[in-house]
Amino acid sequence: MTNIIHNNDIANIISQIKKDAKKITKKKILLIGYNGFLGKYFLEIFTQLNQKIEFDLDCCDNFISSKKTKQKKNSKFKFIHGDILHVNLKKKYDLIICLAGIASPSLYKKFPIETLDVSYLGVKRLLKKAKKDKSEFIFFSSSEIYGNPDKKNIPTKEGFYGFVNSFGPRACYDEGKRIGETLCYIFHENYGLATNTIRPFNVFGPGMQETDYRVMPNFANRIKGNRPLNVYGSGAQTRTFCYITDAMNGFLRVITSGVPGEAYNIGNPKPEISMIDLVKIMENAYNGNLTFNVIEYPDSYPSDEPLRRCPDITKARRQIGYEPNVELDDGLKRFLKWSDSVYTGEA
Repeated sequence: MTNIIHNNDIANIISQIKKDAKKITKKKILLIGYNGFLGKYFLEIFTQLNQKIEFDLDCCDNFISSKKTKQKKNSKFKFIHGDILHVNLKKKYDLIICLAGIASPSLYKKFPIETLDVSYLGVKRLLKKAKKDKSEFIFFSSSEIYGNPDKKNIPTKEGFYGFVNSFGPRACYDEGKRIGETLCYIFHENYGLATNTIRPFNVFGPGMQETDYRVMPNFANRIKGNRPLNVYGSGAQTRTFCYITDAMNGFLRVITSGVPGEAYNIGNPKPEISMIDLVKIMENAYNGNLTFNVIEYPDSYPSDEPLRRCPDITKARRQIGYEPNVELDDGLKRFLKWSDSVYTGEA
């Protein structure tokens, strides 16, 4: 991910959180899932922060949903290839950040047992480790835990229980994240462990894998290949999208300033747009004509897609001072410029 846009985004994130970042000084940190989209941002941010702030970082990934990449040597960083269900973690940690999970719908349809195992067996094992070490624990959940909210629960607050199908192709991911949250709640309430749950809402930006098969890389890939965009289903399903700099700002604020035991929505509450509207907005950001086809969901994509997704971020605003500031059009321009230089258009 070497690119001017990406490098500028990293610098922007650090400039926003550098005061709070001092809170990790001298800490021993374990980052699980470092090679995914969000994990790579954490790794690069920690790499730059480590030039001014002293801390140790161990990174672990099993590369089930990403290609293994060679890392630069750093005497303060250790890289572990392993599955959190089995990997041997001997060191005592002050902070554990669990990004582990298979978030791509096509991949968790392919690996349903592995998807569920990591959110239950893996998270339980890490929480036991955190309890033993008396460390802080950050669990990355998902907006998918809300399922398909009704109209009165849009925007969706953290207190909404969710309408989730436990008997379907998305359940391995949705219910997995829900049980991971339940484990965090139990360890906080019963053992006094300092846990926080983060629920990201449709984060996008440079670094997304071309074969991720989510809407942003899907569209960008087809633009690069000069092909019509494929809109799944009716195209009326809506989302709000959060650019990566805003998302990372929110994540790091939770990690450094979150109230123990709390869950936080991190995303952008506006604009809530349909997938057909996204094509039109992307056309403006692309500054060229785009064509699209509304098609049936492919066999590789799990059914039961939520019809709406829009976060209420009042809690994050009040408790950790979180406020997204990148407009969708600007974020799309940056993402498309990056993807044009990286994507092949052949996926």
